[in-house]
Amino acid sequence: MDMDRIGRNIAQARKKAGLTQEQLAERVGLSPQAISKWENGRNLPDLENLMQLAEQLNVPYSQLIGQESGHEGLVYRDRLFHEENMFTRLKATAQAEELTETYKALSYVREKHLGQYRRRGQYSDVDVQYINHPLMMACHAHAMGVREDALLAAILLHDVVEDTDTALEDLPFSDEVRRIVDLVTFRMLPGMSKEESKAAYFERIRQDKKASVVKVIDRCNNVSTLAGHFSTAKIVEQIQETETYVLPLLTELKHNAPEYSNLAFLVKYQILSLLEALKNMLD
Repeated sequence: MDMDRIGRNIAQARKKAGLTQEQLAERVGLSPQAISKWENGRNLPDLENLMQLAEQLNVPYSQLIGQESGHEGLVYRDRLFHEENMFTRLKATAQAEELTETYKALSYVREKHLGQYRRRGQYSDVDVQYINHPLMMACHAHAMGVREDALLAAILLHDVVEDTDTALEDLPFSDEVRRIVDLVTFRMLPGMSKEESKAAYFERIRQDKKASVVKVIDRCNNVSTLAGHFSTAKIVEQIQETETYVLPLLTELKHNAPEYSNLAFLVKYQILSLLEALKNMLD
């Protein structure tokens, strides 16, 4: 999404409605400074706030987005939530709950993934920072009740070793954080094919409940972005891999990790819903 364009659309709709920034802020329960930042393109309202703005300004949601789509009347979102909003939310949460490693991981992961971007969607012209992915995962985990500092930090850091030039031993975090990150980092094993290495990789994860939590949330987020980003062959491959390796992780969590049973149910529902929707799109 184009922050400048959305900001202009919000400002135009507000003025047409005859409201000041202060009046609009009061209606949506936020500060005038938040409205000002949105209108000036310095920040982007998340999906919930955009829906509230559209309602208060009596305009279609698509008018605020101002984004063309591949089908008449549909709007395609580059991201569900903006990375800056999620970063701020997680930072405040880490401070309030005294999650010291999570707090430290936020700045660390932003620095390590600087300059990396997610794959563009079919109808997108916006580069979404890669950090959107681990931030979304951490927000997702926290919303489902995860409060363990090392686990939230590992979620944020889960791709750092695999996707940057950082060695595991150089991660300035606890042994527990490094252990989890190590388990979810895929590596080709000597003498094994990629498929054999993949099977061994998921088996190691299956034996550790915290690594399993990281992996299932990671896959849930990745499956949600398959449509419009990948070829049909790649989507089919990801569906098969998810059913073969990731759904069993959820079953394992359900039966052997009661502290994560609610999380396992929610993530399984989300993944299965996405997989079945994708299958129907492929028919």
